[in-house]
Amino acid sequence: MLESLVGNNTAEKVLLYIANYGDGYTSGIAQTFGLPKTQVRNQLIKLEAGGVLVGRTVGNMRIFQLNPRCLYKKELEALLEKVLSLVPNKDKEKYYRQRRRPRRTGKEL
Repeated sequence: MLESLVGNNTAEKVLLYIANYGDGYTSGIAQTFGLPKTQVRNQLIKLEAGGVLVGRTVGNMRIFQLNPRCLYKKELEALLEKVLSLVPNKDKEKYYRQRRRPRRTGKEL
């Protein structure tokens, strides 16, 4: 839906992932959507250079999130939330409902 607005399908997926989960890193986004890491990395770098995302290094990973100083952050978040609400349920379950918290040791699945 946002492909024509943001330039390509990978940029759309990256923005929706970060809007849904709050932050993201190259390998996690690439594995979720089955994309090459280089494509995801290039989009993250391009969005960071444009001021839409900011990255911070944690260990040996670079974690990206929406730039809190971006002038149109609220409007962008509202647009991304609207698009996420229009995503079909099967795609929501597949891509946007992954467990992100750790599980207690010994707890059954």
